[in-house]
This record gives sequence, structure tokens and C-alpha cells, in this order.
Amino acid sequence: MLLLAFDTATPAVTAALHDGDRVQAASTAVDARRHGELLAPQIAAILGAAGVRTRDLTAIAVGVGPGPFTGLRVGIVTALTMGAALGIPVHGVCSLDAIAHVVAATAGSPFAVATDARRREVYWALYAADGSRVGEPGVARPADLARSMEGLHVAGQGPHLYPEHFPRGVEPHLVSAAALAEVAVTALASGADRLPAAPLYLRRPDAVEPTGRKRVLA
Repeated sequence: MLLLAFDTATPAVTAALHDGDRVQAASTAVDARRHGELLAPQIAAILGAAGVRTRDLTAIAVGVGPGPFTGLRVGIVTALTMGAALGIPVHGVCSLDAIAHVVAATAGSPFAVATDARRREVYWALYAADGSRVGEPGVARPADLARSMEGLHVAGQGPHLYPEHFPRGVEPHLVSAAALAEVAVTALASGADRLPAAPLYLRRPDAVEPTGRKRVLA
């Protein structure tokens, strides 16, 4: 196996190469405004560092969010385009699960992950001590989550942005493609169903259907 993994669901643009046993190369840059500029050079750099050509890849794993639309689509479109060009499968991984994978190594108790959803909201999910997700990810205002997350350690950007609501913050606060690759490899080894590479936006729509008709004629 040679699995290329990358994620653009947070300000981190992160890529890694996994051979089924370990991560061979990884790179991360943090710049929320340059996902499109940074991802392709990062992929080229880690493949070059590992001495691997794109045609040697056997699978791709991409973070599907939840995350803001602009950054998230960069990673997903890149993954789908590469997968189609190379004729290899593309696996989706919840970006929050990749953060949780790192936390679970030392957690010892249930915890949560909350990342920046902008508009003073967070994307969030709850996890058991072993890193398995409890329920589906959601989007909410931090104040509305404070009670349900009371006493829990919280990873992700949430504690950095809203420490008054998430006082027990832990690292990491951004996604690592190395962790995302490990989540994907573990899932594939266990025979788990492949998560489609479809974005988890979760955002409530800005446009809503008008509740009444406006008179335009006198």
C-alpha cells in the first residue's frame, strides 16, 4: 500500500504518505488563505522526499471536514481529480476524527473536538476514550455546547478561540495528515465501509425562502 493523505478543512494544509505500516513523509503549513497554492507543492514535496511517483500510489485519503467551503473543496477536488487520473480509490475521513486519533493516544477518558466554523460557531463531535466518535458531527455556538462538554477535555481550535466556553483545551488544535492517514489505514485494514469523499459542510444555509410575498405593484 502507498496511501497519500491530505486535509484542507482547517487553516492547516497538511499532506502525508503512508505505506501501510508507517508514515514515510509528512508536511504541514498553516495559512487559511492559501490552501489552493500550498497543497500541490506539498504533495510533490512529500512524494519526492519518499522517492515515490504519483503512479506508484494505490489509494488517496482526504479530509472531508466538517470545514468552511472554500478550504474544504480544495482538498476534495484535488483528491477526486487525482483518483480519477490515476485510477485509484479515494477514501473520505472525517477531519475531526483525525484530531481525535491523536488525543485518544493519551486521553484515558471521553473528550470532544471543536474546530472553527467561523461566524462565531464551531464544528464539534464527542468521542469515547478510545477515539471512537459518539454520534455525528455538528455545528453550533460555543455557548450552546458549554454545558454538554462541561468537564471534558476539548481538542481543536475551539478552546483557543473560546476559552471561556472550553476551559480544558488540549492539543492538537489543527488536523495532521499523518493522523488522518493512520485513521484511513486502520479503517481499511478492519474492512470498514469506505466513507465517500463528499464534503461535510453542516452549515445552515444563508439563503432562506421568504415567508411572505412583497407587493411590487401599486
